[in-house]
Amino acid sequence: MFAIEARNITKHYRLNKALNDFNLQVAKGSVFALLGPNGAGKTTFIKCMLGLVNFSSGELQVEGQNVKSVDARKLISYIPERFNFYSFYTTTAVLEFYAKAMGVNKDEIPARIEKALEKLDLLEIRDKKISDMSKGQRQRVGIANLVLSDAPILILDEPFSGLDPIGIKDLKNIIKEFKDQGKTVFLNSHILSEVEEICDEFAVINKGVCHAQGKKSELLKNIRLDDFFYQTIKGETNISADEQEIVQSEAQGERHV
Repeated sequence: MFAIEARNITKHYRLNKALNDFNLQVAKGSVFALLGPNGAGKTTFIKCMLGLVNFSSGELQVEGQNVKSVDARKLISYIPERFNFYSFYTTTAVLEFYAKAMGVNKDEIPARIEKALEKLDLLEIRDKKISDMSKGQRQRVGIANLVLSDAPILILDEPFSGLDPIGIKDLKNIIKEFKDQGKTVFLNSHILSEVEEICDEFAVINKGVCHAQGKKSELLKNIRLDDFFYQTIKGETNISADEQEIVQSEAQGERHV
């Protein structure tokens, strides 16, 4: 059983196919990255997983359950690209709100909040209001909510956006800890260098179609992720691990021109 499995998902926005017979398989306990240019369909797929939009056809399961079921939605925690909240809420108040919404045991909430504050270096701004925070601080607060979660699947939409180098390093360490706990981490990011360092598997989507997917170790043999991404998007052909040697030779040839 996969953590996330999409079979022939199609989603129309009027005449536009945001997802076109989209297929994806995400292994349990992996750090997975969904990559693609702007407008490729990444956000639409995330919204499908969260039950925020209805797809036209196909099947989508998380942990073996249909995403349209109430129980399936409890299996996912999500942090958007631009985390925000009611402006008058403080860091601690935001975490208390999310902990209660996630169903964390009342007696455990204070200790979990302290752990999250410490892990995200938020102790000094625990009483700071959202309205007075920088983008990076708000992003840290959003990520802290994931530390509170018991959900087996964590979705991070452009999680490195707005973070300084220290924040990026902290986040990568946290993602590794999530993996060590057996959680599945699903990333959507344009920062390929950071993704390449931490992901186990990835897929490339463009125009609503999955053009490549697999383990990083199999797809990136003697080729960088940015080169692979460029070749895949420009070629817009389905690329399997077995066909990757062709892409590698082409990319290496271009470097020596």
